[in-house]
Amino acid sequence: MSATHANDLFDFVAASPSSYHAAAETARRLTDAGWRQQDEREPWSGTPGGHFIVRGGAVVAWWIPEQTNDTTAFRIVGSHTDSPSFKLKPGVRTAAVGYEQAAVEVYGGPLIGSWTDRELGLAGQVVDKAGVTHLVATDAIMRIPQLAIHLNRSVNEEGLKLGKQEHTAPVTATLSAGGPSLLEVIAASAGIPADEIAGHDLYAFDTARGALFGSAGEFVAAGRMDNLSSVHASLVAMLDATGEGSTGTDVLVFAAFDHEEVGSGTVSGASGPILEDVLLRTSRAIGNDEDARRRMLRRSWCVSSDAGHAVHPNYAGFHDPSHHPVLGGGPLLKVNANQRYASDAEGAALWSRSCETAGTTAQPFVSNNDVPCGSTIGPLTATRLGIRTVDVGVPLLSMHSAREMASAADLAAITGAIRAFYTDDESTLTQAS
Repeated sequence: MSATHANDLFDFVAASPSSYHAAAETARRLTDAGWRQQDEREPWSGTPGGHFIVRGGAVVAWWIPEQTNDTTAFRIVGSHTDSPSFKLKPGVRTAAVGYEQAAVEVYGGPLIGSWTDRELGLAGQVVDKAGVTHLVATDAIMRIPQLAIHLNRSVNEEGLKLGKQEHTAPVTATLSAGGPSLLEVIAASAGIPADEIAGHDLYAFDTARGALFGSAGEFVAAGRMDNLSSVHASLVAMLDATGEGSTGTDVLVFAAFDHEEVGSGTVSGASGPILEDVLLRTSRAIGNDEDARRRMLRRSWCVSSDAGHAVHPNYAGFHDPSHHPVLGGGPLLKVNANQRYASDAEGAALWSRSCETAGTTAQPFVSNNDVPCGSTIGPLTATRLGIRTVDVGVPLLSMHSAREMASAADLAAITGAIRAFYTDDESTLTQAS
């Protein structure tokens, strides 16, 4: 089962070389399952069944049950569609000593060395002069070559040092080759002439497909698992939970935000209004006034699912000595005293119940005091909406590498735990005050 799940994840990642593609692939899967896209400019539907909106690289989907009542709550799972990368600058090309190169800006916090010596494509959106948006995903067209050890003999002793401006421009062609320009390659992928491109949001991506590996075939290697692993898991869980014969009176919500890796402060990010808009308008559509909506929010829960760190066998000293989550040990419960994660005791109990229902066990993750952790959409959602939130995720090695590593069993397990969160009896959500 875990290998089947992993291969479906590989299909999802391959179809999602950018956040915009991840949103489109999510929308395609929802549409194929009979869900209806809501136009945000039109009156909001309160019809039972599945609905979704797409806003750039973000998707929010929600399932309205056949019956709601005065105990109905939102059950939300949040994730993000973007991953660290290199974004193409407005002037797409640069040149040096006979080579054409892509002019790129670092997006988020990639493990830069891992992006070298890989065949990369460009993916994202192009907008033409008529204002029409086109999805773009090229073949492997560029590479960031490392300097040979013969010219950098101390690299193995002193470590690889890469300047973000000086050393990251990918090579796309030789100036003497006479082939199409980079802009023409992008335009061809969009299906429009190069001189019709008015704007673009394009990102580098590793073109290699995900793979199962290891002596027992238990490990997964793929790009963008932070955080497509959570987008995929929550989407699969949502579609399973709302299949034929589904019951319950809560509104189930899938929220995949964009721009988490750069702070979430955008129209499609978790600090923006997208989720609040959906919850407000859905609550009104099912007949709630303002006070009833606020009571509904107070009954609700959000599971913020974002990849986390497994203990690294070669660098165990960077981890808390009492907390060593391992690949294959189950989904993470992410805890931080300084509220970089939103988990508290109530959230821990909720996630533990979901994992137990799914037949797995949560592994607590807490940072070494000398190694501060990052953050997630969890605290942002809790702060913006006042909804109880717990931070969870799949443990990874090589996080923010061009190609990250996980356990196939953990990927299946977190999907099961999210499914349990969506489908458990309502009383398990309301036990915490």
